[in-house]
Amino acid sequence: MPKLLDHFLTKFFAFLLGIGLIFELISHVIVEGLWFQEVGYLDIFLKQLSWQLGLWGIISGFSLWFLWGNLRQAKRHQWHFIPQVPRKNEKRRKQRKQRTPQLMPESRSFGLLWLLFIIISLGGLTGLMLLYYSEVAYNVWTPDFTLPNITPALPSPFFFTSVPELLSQLKNQLWKGAIMGVIIMVIFLKGQLFLRIVSLGFSMIFGLVLSGNWTRILEYVNPTAFGEVDPQFGRDISFYIFKFSFWKLVNFWLGGLFLLGLIIVTLTYLLSANSLSQGKFPGFSRYQLRHIYILGGLLMSIIGLYHWLARYQLLYSTQGVVFGASYTDIHFLLPMYTIAAITSMMIALWLLIKGLTGWGRYAQIRSLKRSIFYHLPFSPLPFILYLSILTVSIFGQQAVQSLIVEPNELAREIPYIERNIALTRHAFDLDTIEVETLNATGNLTAKSLDENRLTINNIRLWDSRPLLQTNRQLQQLRLYYKFNDADMDRYTIPLENDRNLLQVAKQQVLIAARELDYNEVPEQAKTWVNQHLVYTHGYGFTLSPVNQVAQGGLPFYFVENIGTENNTGDLQTSSPLIRDSIPIDNPRIYFGESTNTYIMTNTEVKELDYPSGQDNVYNIYDGRGGIEIKNWVRRFLFADYLKDWQMIFTRNFTPNTRLIFRRNINRRIRMIAPFLRFDRDPYLVTAKVKNDENKSEETTLYWIIDAYTTSDRYPYSEPGDRPFNYIRNSVKIVIDAYNGDVNFYVIDENDPLIQTWDKIFPTLFKPFSEIPIFLKAHIRYPRDLYNTQSERLLTYHMTDPQVFYNREDQWRIPQEIYGENRQPIEPYYLLMNLTSDAQEFMLFNVYTPTSRNNLIAGLFARSDGDNYGKRLLFELPKQRIIYGPEQIEALINQDPVISQQISLWNRQGSRVIQGNLLVIPFFKEQSLLYVEPLYLEAEENSLPTLARVIVVYENQIVMSETLDEGLTSIFEPKKVNPSTIIREVDQEEEIIVPDS
Repeated sequence: MPKLLDHFLTKFFAFLLGIGLIFELISHVIVEGLWFQEVGYLDIFLKQLSWQLGLWGIISGFSLWFLWGNLRQAKRHQWHFIPQVPRKNEKRRKQRKQRTPQLMPESRSFGLLWLLFIIISLGGLTGLMLLYYSEVAYNVWTPDFTLPNITPALPSPFFFTSVPELLSQLKNQLWKGAIMGVIIMVIFLKGQLFLRIVSLGFSMIFGLVLSGNWTRILEYVNPTAFGEVDPQFGRDISFYIFKFSFWKLVNFWLGGLFLLGLIIVTLTYLLSANSLSQGKFPGFSRYQLRHIYILGGLLMSIIGLYHWLARYQLLYSTQGVVFGASYTDIHFLLPMYTIAAITSMMIALWLLIKGLTGWGRYAQIRSLKRSIFYHLPFSPLPFILYLSILTVSIFGQQAVQSLIVEPNELAREIPYIERNIALTRHAFDLDTIEVETLNATGNLTAKSLDENRLTINNIRLWDSRPLLQTNRQLQQLRLYYKFNDADMDRYTIPLENDRNLLQVAKQQVLIAARELDYNEVPEQAKTWVNQHLVYTHGYGFTLSPVNQVAQGGLPFYFVENIGTENNTGDLQTSSPLIRDSIPIDNPRIYFGESTNTYIMTNTEVKELDYPSGQDNVYNIYDGRGGIEIKNWVRRFLFADYLKDWQMIFTRNFTPNTRLIFRRNINRRIRMIAPFLRFDRDPYLVTAKVKNDENKSEETTLYWIIDAYTTSDRYPYSEPGDRPFNYIRNSVKIVIDAYNGDVNFYVIDENDPLIQTWDKIFPTLFKPFSEIPIFLKAHIRYPRDLYNTQSERLLTYHMTDPQVFYNREDQWRIPQEIYGENRQPIEPYYLLMNLTSDAQEFMLFNVYTPTSRNNLIAGLFARSDGDNYGKRLLFELPKQRIIYGPEQIEALINQDPVISQQISLWNRQGSRVIQGNLLVIPFFKEQSLLYVEPLYLEAEENSLPTLARVIVVYENQIVMSETLDEGLTSIFEPKKVNPSTIIREVDQEEEIIVPDS
């Protein structure tokens, strides 16, 4: 009776567990479906879900069928008793009459020690495989949404080289060793049951890994031709981008499946007929051997595929003088991998024939004992040949490199250097950069400065860092408000000039969103109601021109604060002209970078809107965002999905209550399009957007995020320190900060990767022509892409293979002093005229040679209109020394008068922060101007103020209170302000540049 009760309780709790898991899955699918429906991409979710479930079902089902089928067959042919091996003097004919051949062992028996060794080894190998594949599955299904890309890394197959690495991990992770010990122990105690459970577990894991790589499967099914072929195998690049990863996945899956099948079948035979208690294994029977041969043949076929794919993997080799297949790879490793693949396939065919036909089944025990390999049930010669090939490939590679390549390396490697240069430049889109020369002869005059007044008026004196420090002191208003970042942009603003005439021009500005960060709410106020019903959104933004300074040296604001004399909810503007040109209506931010909490709107509790004096103003959300809770069924589903059971018991909900979750814009876009790589710097835009009915939306705040298509499979393209070696800025994403609407616009229609994803999800992407015109004016060249291309250009501007090999013209990013620290100069936006009289917004940075500090080149990336994406590299003459940023800063800091003034400020309870040193090129005048702001920051109150501006031109250094005064001192010396410091630079003076 107690046993029946225990059996009933076990089944009952298993039933409850199953029901719970099914409910969790259903609630997850329903809530996710409702969320995707809310954002307008339900078809994306359904297609993704169907592929994930389909792949999981097919892969897991096939794997389980294969493993359990082999277990059933092994159980049918296992030893049910220990057979008696005939003595030597018995004749073969009598032996055949007395015993059925199928019941006779056809391999040598072995004793307890060998039996224990083999079982422990196979059990340990099973444990290592379980740990490895479980970790891969965990990494696939737990993406880090803070990363630019959440597509899981392509898993490496479990090859024999994986074992030493996994064993080395056991030293530092003892819990893994404990798991392996438990696995081995359970094999001895409950072998058959354990092998069935392991088969089930591995089948689920295989399904999870491949379903988590659904993006690669879809790319394989929907490839787009590049129209270019690799220089070695002559395959279209699309094979490597879309198909190669698929075959690596197949190799990963089937390699693990066939290896596990061989292990569990072998363990079944070894543990049969109480061989452990008998202390002896009689050997394998004919049917057992045939079964093992078939599984061994399947495993060797996958090993053959592994070696065949390794041939293509050579195109990503890091062993040669450049990235990609080099002389040794092509002339030695490629033939060796081909031979290894063919040998593996021949061994696989030999084993499969032996297994399917029983060929060689009449081998006698006596003949086996005469062989030196009598311990083995098969001839080891093919495997010795295979291992010999692997050994030669491992050790021969270094010999070929040392004896053949290195004595004449340049001549041997030139063809492969040319491949590397050409394909890297194309993969990173460097081959479309225009190149011009800037002589830097210094032709600037007061008149030319006046002609370039719009450029001068947009030279950046305020960096985002001091501005954010000021914002956090003066503009946060409450502890729970937060400024994450300040972004560069440009707005068309009407301004009055010196003659009180109205002039409309683009103005470079810093815009910063005032978001609500619930983590900063006082602890005593952190209640469930406050978290999810009251503290729901941020409010407003600040907008500052980069070149203007307010009273006291603080930033000047076009838009600031919350509340004016006329309306307490309005943002404060500096003038009516700004109010008319900068949209500030409905500045509520429900979706942003810090909005990590889920909220319920339209409840009995009003939401905090903004502070007004000592009180707060409250509001009710009237946007389109959110999912209607409606009834108790949905309430229960949402509570289970969010694991927030207070949703069930609260009385604050109304029939119109809506749930808004996944409000963090970075997580929001990654859930919709996980196959893209996203820029790390979303930026806020305020604009009036016309809807389909030609009416303005109630929203004026939008986030714009750049998205990239990337791959790490472009042949011969060197990735550097990045996890990809192909990149295109194919997509611009616009997110409504109030309603949460997300729109994806394709800006590079020629990119084969985005063409493939457009085929897969035809409703996801919109043409760039459909982006609202007022938002199109704020599109900018992304800094992440610029940094990537700029870093690659340091080496890959060299197109001559001999110059490249010798690194004769290697560049680097120069260093600058910011505050008290040295750091690489970051690219910065400029608003200036480049090749025409029109102002353009562009990203810019400069380069110096690795061995010298003088300026050598600079790269522009344009952002406006039809010029978007075009880049211009200007190179400076090499026969003349032109000061680089490090030399300019050294001249500033070595000047006795300027350094004395800086030291004086540092001793008066404050410290000097040297801002970003800007290099401003003037193409028409063939000149360079250097500008560096100096900030003063009190030691006790971190509120930076702009104290001075340093201007350097030719052989003059000027430190003045304003930029205009500094320029006037250089170009109109008769109008010099007495407080301005003017220093002459001796061209022959030694410049001491501090070490980086």
